[in-house]
Amino acid sequence: MTGLTAKGAATRERIVHAATDLILERGVGGMTLDEIRAGTATSKSQLFHYFPAGKRDLVAAIAELQSARVLQAQRPWIDDLGSWESWQGWRDAVITHYRTLTHLHCSITALVNELTPADPGLAAMVGAHADRWHEHLADGVRTMRAKRLIKPAADPERLALMVFTALQGGLLVMQAKNSVEPLEAALDGALLALRAHRR
Repeated sequence: MTGLTAKGAATRERIVHAATDLILERGVGGMTLDEIRAGTATSKSQLFHYFPAGKRDLVAAIAELQSARVLQAQRPWIDDLGSWESWQGWRDAVITHYRTLTHLHCSITALVNELTPADPGLAAMVGAHADRWHEHLADGVRTMRAKRLIKPAADPERLALMVFTALQGGLLVMQAKNSVEPLEAALDGALLALRAHRR
């Protein structure tokens, strides 16, 4: 949101952070604007000043913040997946990040699944963050092939999709079982499949 004073930007950021913690704990459906106002000591007029479309604008801001948090937790590995060591480091960073969380609704995909029936446009906006995550993985597989670390016949797009699908599936099962073990199993399986294309 442009045109805010430094104080206004800080207030908006405070609201987004508080709302993020709540929505990730309860899910999109479990969050009300009244709860956000109470948790941030924000008036109704103030909330709609920073988020004119109400919950829709707030969820979009939450997705942006959560996406940034998740990608930051995977650095430096996610920015240079050009070696087998970096893929293992990435896997370990993902597991470490999610093991430290106390809430269930932790993935961007989970938000998309909740939003799609009610607001396809918003779901597409949120889904773009997941697409960027996927593209990081695809860049890594392309680099691996360019460095001749995987077979030239390997399809980077398909391999990246395999890893990303395993990642997202692991996150959803992790949420259902309230355990990081499904995510560990999914990522270990994906990396094992990726290594099958080693030269």
